[in-house]
Amino acid sequence: MPLVHGLAPILATPFASDGSLDLPSLRRVVEFNLMSGVDGLAVSGMASETFALTAEERARVLREVVSVTAGAVPVVAGVNATSTVTAVEQARAAAADGAAALMVLPPYMVKPTPAQVLDFYADVAAATDCEVMVQDAPGVTGVTMAPTTLAELGKLPGVTSVKVEAPPTPAKVTAVADASTGEDFAILGGLNAQFCLDEYARGAIGTMPACEFPDLLRPVLDDWAAGRREKAREGFARLLPLVLHGLQQGWAWAVHKEVLLARKLIADATVRTPARPLDAPTRAALHEVLAPLGITAG
Repeated sequence: MPLVHGLAPILATPFASDGSLDLPSLRRVVEFNLMSGVDGLAVSGMASETFALTAEERARVLREVVSVTAGAVPVVAGVNATSTVTAVEQARAAAADGAAALMVLPPYMVKPTPAQVLDFYADVAAATDCEVMVQDAPGVTGVTMAPTTLAELGKLPGVTSVKVEAPPTPAKVTAVADASTGEDFAILGGLNAQFCLDEYARGAIGTMPACEFPDLLRPVLDDWAAGRREKAREGFARLLPLVLHGLQQGWAWAVHKEVLLARKLIADATVRTPARPLDAPTRAALHEVLAPLGITAG
């Protein structure tokens, strides 16, 4: 079993109203996730607004999360660079700041060939002692990695898992599992867990959603693991409107933070450009979705 498995949410990065880092709110979010029974936590992922963080801020966030978790669960750090040398730099910095594993996007500004993808992950994995998760997210990177390529990556020393975010994710999970037969290569799902149960049914061993509803998702996953599939699907159906709201392009980060604000875990829902704050109708619709889940802003 790799370090990263089970329920491992991607943490939001809270900001104060002036746009500065809000570390007290971050600590509350981490503590809430730990109390919700997560199996791991990730920073510098897509849901973390990493695109708007400086290198110093990335380091401060990671160190804070490592400090609060105090070894209770593994902390995963995202590596999202545009070249091998910059990815190695990010990987080494994250390892030095306490990351147990790295979630690594392929370089995406200049699209790599399949051979370059293999060389890239080999070099990043060799740069630290951290386990490496391949992040297969072509919707963001524009880099398509075939199941056979992912299976080849799973043979590299230090590369232990892949996070599949290439729709339709359940079919991709099956394809990667089939291509990796005989290899010790774990598969997890992403995209805010929208197909997590189907991914589990096809061989995934974990899911990495946003961080605002782990307490609601944990019982669903526990029911699934215990074989209570009908109950799990009923529970997940209640969550699906919230899950879908958190997948809206441009607004996803504001949605995550609006929920965290309603749950009194962060002090402000500020996002950094080019993420967009919610407009009034979207906020109202989101709160209509939250009410049946027992989440109110009052």
